[in-house]
Amino acid sequence: MIKVYGIPNCDTIKKTQEWLNKNKVAYEFHDYKKEGITASKLKEWIKLVGWETLFNKKSSTWKKLKDETGQDVSNVAEAIKLMQTHNSIIKRPVVENNGTILVGFTAAGFEEQLLT
Repeated sequence: MIKVYGIPNCDTIKKTQEWLNKNKVAYEFHDYKKEGITASKLKEWIKLVGWETLFNKKSSTWKKLKDETGQDVSNVAEAIKLMQTHNSIIKRPVVENNGTILVGFTAAGFEEQLLT
């Protein structure tokens, strides 16, 4: 079963769910806000794509946090801690499918990975 990770009020998550429903792709949704995210899950994803891919430095959450604290992130441990504490920093969606993940939404990428 495909599993989609994100937050329900995110426009990109809404696009993802619309695409999956339109293409009749069954999936389970994991809501970061209600269910959180474990360090072990983040480490699993980081092994596949690297922390820099998962950590959204363009997010408003990250920009605000960086402005308020002057904090930066330069390694896996710092990234995991921040992504767990401020899960809006994780790029969305993260889609698990048969031991691989997709990070972010593109129709072409989803077609290639989920419809073949």
